[in-house]
Parts: sequence; structure tokens; C-alpha cells
Amino acid sequence: MSAEIICVGTELLLGDILNSNAYFLAQQLASLGIPHYYQTVVGDNPERLKQVIEIALQRSQILIFTGGLGPTPDDLTTEAIADFFGVPLLENPEIIEDIARKYAQRGRQMTPSNRKQALMPNGASILPNPGGTAPGIIWQPRPGLTILTFPGVPSEMQGMWQETAVPYLKSQGWGKEIIKSRMLRFWGIAESALAEKVAPFLNLPNPTVAPYAEFGEVRLRISARAESDSQALGLIEPVAQQLQQIAGLDYYGSDTDTLASVVGQLLQAEGETLSVAESCTGGGLGQMITSIAGSSSYFLGGVISYDNSVKISLLGVNPEDLSQFGAVSDVVATAMAVGVRSRLSTTWGLSITGIAGPGGGTDAKPVGLVYIGLAGPNNIGSSFKYQLGQTQERDSIRYASACNALDLLRRKLLTR
Repeated sequence: MSAEIICVGTELLLGDILNSNAYFLAQQLASLGIPHYYQTVVGDNPERLKQVIEIALQRSQILIFTGGLGPTPDDLTTEAIADFFGVPLLENPEIIEDIARKYAQRGRQMTPSNRKQALMPNGASILPNPGGTAPGIIWQPRPGLTILTFPGVPSEMQGMWQETAVPYLKSQGWGKEIIKSRMLRFWGIAESALAEKVAPFLNLPNPTVAPYAEFGEVRLRISARAESDSQALGLIEPVAQQLQQIAGLDYYGSDTDTLASVVGQLLQAEGETLSVAESCTGGGLGQMITSIAGSSSYFLGGVISYDNSVKISLLGVNPEDLSQFGAVSDVVATAMAVGVRSRLSTTWGLSITGIAGPGGGTDAKPVGLVYIGLAGPNNIGSSFKYQLGQTQERDSIRYASACNALDLLRRKLLTR
């Protein structure tokens, strides 16, 4: 038994809105243990929608539709479904009463076009919509097939799902098992390299392990199917421990952890403090750090030293070093880290200087060249060189620079 999500709306195909409904429903199906292998997005066209239904029937037993239940002419989901199965649409008086009542509560009068929302395939049951005027349907047009429809408004769809759809699905015997997942997060290793290291785990039947990569981070999702959370976690935990051991320091956290939150936990555990000096990231590193609640207990502040004069006056960078080596150099990155640590009297000082592009690069110092400086309790600074790629966009380089700086400090805190 598997489910398929079918999202209806030309605005989704045009990219005018983000398809958050599919994201929500996918998570919900997993929590119910209902297999879900396909998602489809189709525009507001009845013929194409019927083609999608025909394909979905060959591979899925639960079809979940979102969108196309409104009162306008392009809202055609219910009509297309009924037409596909050759069933007439009947006006439901309960829905008419509900819509009229909701309009009256708002001091408005129901329009004739709203009557369209009361049309349901003969034999279908109402899927109530407490938050709006577009109800859905629960329908079994043939044995072994269930159709659920929801409006496209996320808040309405989510309320209808929780209040009616979930209890219904459970009453039909679905949801006896759950799918539980844990996301392991890695930085400093390529997806292909990590996949080679953990290759034997990628073929496990239960739990399953799947790699992902996004914005420089690599993730391994471990998913287990079981009758309870505790049983699923019992399957996940030993696999997670083995994967962490294989990855070593490249593993930094799980689930909602971020590099900034992990660094904060390490600093807080030792009662240590941090300050930063930024050039090409323009405050991005500080923003990541302060996005963590409670960061004021270990993060004292930073200096955005975009111009060389600020590097000299506030951080104590030697003008001769700037002249000889340039702002993007190991010498200057080290001096920035030592300088901000000294000025703000923190345990650690972290600095970033680089060429984020798209211009400003040379053969000797191309776009994507970044130096990260680190100064610690002994006040001896060091610098690390990163080449983040000339083809990367400016924001990507800045983001990766800040992440690499946090990762550098994380590794130092764990290995000193």
C-alpha cells in the first residue's frame, strides 16, 4: 500500500509559490508509516490532471490531492476526478450551509460562484475544512483505492489533515507502523568520498541510509520502519554510531544541529568565549553565531573590517604586511584573528578574509580564495587557506567561508 501526492496549480509550475504542501504531507506520511514513492505537480488543466490520475492508479493506492478546490473557473480538481471515474457531481446542502454560515460570520454574503465548492462526486464523503470555504473529499471510487482532496492553502490543508484525514487513515488500518529518521551532518568531506566510506550501509533494507549534499554540507539520512518510536530508534542508533565512527571529525552533528550550534555548545561547556573579525563575509559569520539562542554567553562580538584602514586601526594589522602580502593573505588573516581576540579579550579569535567575486580576482589570487585565521588561549595565531571555486556565486563563497571558519574552530576545540 503506497500513497501518491498530486499538487494541482499552474502557480506551482511557474515557481510563483513554494510547494510547502508536498513537504508537509511527505513528512506526515512517513510518521504514519505509509510508503510514498511519487509526487506529481500538474497545472490547472483537466485533461492533464486526468492523465496524471491514470498514471497514479498504476502505482499507488492512496491519492492525495492539494489545490484546485476554490470557486474560480480554474479550480477544476473535483470536476476532473469525477469526470475521470465517470461519476456525476452532486451539490451537497451541508456544504452550502457551512459556506453561507462562514460568510455571514465575516459580515459578507456568499456569492453564486461558491456553490461550485459544494459539488462532490456521487458517493464521496465530506472532508471538512474548519478554516476555509473549500471542503475536500474522502472517496473510494473502487475497491483498494482511496482519494483525499485538500485546498491549496497550507494552513487549511494542514488542519484538515490532522483533524480528519489522519484519524480516517488510521481507522482504515494504515499507520500501524511508523517511519523514523535521523539526519547525520558532515562538513569537510565530499559526498562521493563519504559515500565510498560508508558504501556497505547504503544497501541496508531496514534501516535505510541515503546520502544528500547541499551548500557544501553532506548528510546521511537513516530511516527505520517499526511499530513504535522506540523500536525504530533501536534500529537507527547502532547504525548511526558506526557511521559517526567511520566519518570521524567530518561528522559534526545530527538533525537540527548546525555548525554554529555545535561550536556554541563546545565553547559553553568549557566556559570559553569567541570574537570574530570579518572582511569578505561582511558580518555573515557573526550572524550565524548569534542566530543561536543563548550565544551571548560565549560570543562577545566582532569587527567587520572591510577596508584596510579598519584592519589597521581596530585590529592592529601591520600596514607593511598589507602592502607586501595584500589583504587576502595568511599573514593578514592571522593578524586579524590575533587582533580581535586581543581587543575583545576572548578565549578565541576567528577571522575571514577572501575574494568573494565576481570581480577582484587575479591569476595569483582567484575568486574563491579565502584565508581563515584562528587565535587561541596561547595568543599564537595561525591561518588556513581555502579555494572555494571561481565558478561559485558570491553568496555561496561567503556562506562557505563562514561555515569553514566555524568548522575550523570546531575541529580545534575537539582535538586540542
